[in-house]
Amino acid sequence: MKKSILIILVAACVIVFIFGVGLFLLVMKKAISPGAKAIGVIEVTGPIYDSRDIIQQLKSLTKNPMVKGILLRIDSPGGGVSASQEIYTSVKSAKAKGKKVVVSMGAICASGGYYIACPADVIVANPGTLTGSIGVIMEFPIIDELLKKLGVRFEVIKSKEHKDIGSPFRPLTDNERQLLNEMTADIYDQFIQAISDSRKISIEKIVPIADGRIFSGRQALALGLVDSLGSYEDAKIITARLCGIAGEPQIIKERGKLSLFKLILGRSFYRLFFPIPLYLSN
Repeated sequence: MKKSILIILVAACVIVFIFGVGLFLLVMKKAISPGAKAIGVIEVTGPIYDSRDIIQQLKSLTKNPMVKGILLRIDSPGGGVSASQEIYTSVKSAKAKGKKVVVSMGAICASGGYYIACPADVIVANPGTLTGSIGVIMEFPIIDELLKKLGVRFEVIKSKEHKDIGSPFRPLTDNERQLLNEMTADIYDQFIQAISDSRKISIEKIVPIADGRIFSGRQALALGLVDSLGSYEDAKIITARLCGIAGEPQIIKERGKLSLFKLILGRSFYRLFFPIPLYLSN
C-alpha cells in the first residue's frame, strides 16, 4: 500500500513538473512576439574559468534575428587567461555581425572581467563598482620544506630541465623565474593591447594605471575605462536606445549552465582544489 502511494506521488510530481515547464515555454513564446525587437541578456557571474557556456549564449543571441543588441551583466573578479580571451573574441564577433553590445558592471568587474567588457560599445558601471586590476598573475605553492618535515621525497624523471617548471615540490631556479616572467609579460602586453584597441586609448596612457590597482566606477569613468555611471536598468535603457527600440525593451535571456560547486563554494574552492597558475584575477 505504501509503495503504491509513493508511486502515485512521484507520478504526480513528474506531471506537475512537465506542466510547469510547458507553461513556462508557452509564456515565453507569447512574451516575445514575431518581428519584435528585443535585447538579449547574458549574466557573467563569478570566476571566469570556462568560456564555453558564455560563448554559446553569445552565438545563440547573435543568430537570433529578434535580438538587436546584447546586454552583458558582469559581476566577476576575473579568471583564466584563455577563457577571458575567448569571451573577448566572441564579444567582438557579435559586434562584427551587427549586434550592439553594452556591459553593465555589477559589484566587481575586474581583471579578466574587465578584459571581456572592454570591446563593448558602451560600458556602464555603478559609482561604487570595483573594476580595473589590469594585469596578470602566476602563483603556485612551494611545499618542499613541509614535505621534508613529514619525511616525504619526490623523485622526478623528466625529458628536459623545464618540464616540471612550477612544481610545488621544489623552488624555482633563476632561469625558470626569468622564463615565467617573460611569459607573464607577453600576456600582459596582450591585455594592454586589447584595451587599447577596444577603448581607443593609447598604450602610453594605459600602462601607468595597469599595475594591478583597482578603481571605483567613478574613478574608471575619469580614466576612460568606462563610458557611463548607472545601474543595470540604466544599461538596459542605453542598450535599447542604441538598437532603436522605443520604450521598455523585450528581453530574451539565455539559460546558462550552473555549476553546483561554483555556486556553493565559489572562488576559494576553485583556487584551492583546481588551481590555475596563470590567471587574470583581482
